[in-house]
Amino acid sequence: MLPSHGRYSYHPWPERPVYSWPGGAKLAVYLGINLEHFAFGEGLGAELAPGPNGGGGPQPDVLNYAWRDYGNRVGAWRLIELLEALRLPATVLVNSAMYGYAPSLIAAHRARGDEIAAHGRTNSERQSTMDEAAERAMIRAATTVITEAEGAPPRGWLSPWIAESRVTPDLLAEAGYSYTLNWCADDQPIHLATRTGPLLAVPYPQEVNDMPSIVARKDSAEQFAAMIVADFEERLLQIRDGKPQVMGIALHPHLIGQPYRLRALRGALEHITARQGLVWLTTAGQIASHVARLPGMLP
Repeated sequence: MLPSHGRYSYHPWPERPVYSWPGGAKLAVYLGINLEHFAFGEGLGAELAPGPNGGGGPQPDVLNYAWRDYGNRVGAWRLIELLEALRLPATVLVNSAMYGYAPSLIAAHRARGDEIAAHGRTNSERQSTMDEAAERAMIRAATTVITEAEGAPPRGWLSPWIAESRVTPDLLAEAGYSYTLNWCADDQPIHLATRTGPLLAVPYPQEVNDMPSIVARKDSAEQFAAMIVADFEERLLQIRDGKPQVMGIALHPHLIGQPYRLRALRGALEHITARQGLVWLTTAGQIASHVARLPGMLP
């Protein structure tokens, strides 16, 4: 027998129960917008491709730090303008360090009524390298910052770099979180077993996600936009089986907020909103709340 995580069991798709999203919709679509702040001169961070003007040099790596910071200074604001124009809600995945660095950006999402979910302290670190006490303290610190600013604790968590220790789901459940976005194992929310009871895993994409698409696979702006449309249209065919699905679209403002990429994204999101009568345009938190009212329906 191979080692197992013990968090969930195998449930084949054809045997899933049939249920619906609000309004009878079978496809829920949400945008996950990552707002991240990085340490200067140390720690982790996405890099431009190696080359004459690429990353990988010694610290302080001004090029890549500034490239990432463009998202907070410019790209995220352009993305908010696009969301406003299309009247789209969003789940904002926030490093708690952003509250000290760019509080007006968080305030702009708050004013829109967007969901604020936790994304650790900073993407300069991975919680998978922490011992249990340190990880618990990090989760508590990030949660406290968000709770004090928003007036209520965040319900959802996405780990920086989606890096988990062996006890991360346990610590999240113990800290009061109702869902995690770390486990991309399904097209429906599923229950993860923890030391204190189930924790909901809401699907968060690793394919329709600008970070692996653009940074890892080197997809063009047009390829990423086409990927969103193709994923959406294929799901509209698949949901004819009556089983609901979740489609997440993961966005990072330093990538998608670049003007030429934003233009391509605009076309993809316009395509989705033009068919909004067929789908539920929502947030990860609203998905979690809906399935919480469906006891016994989830694998």
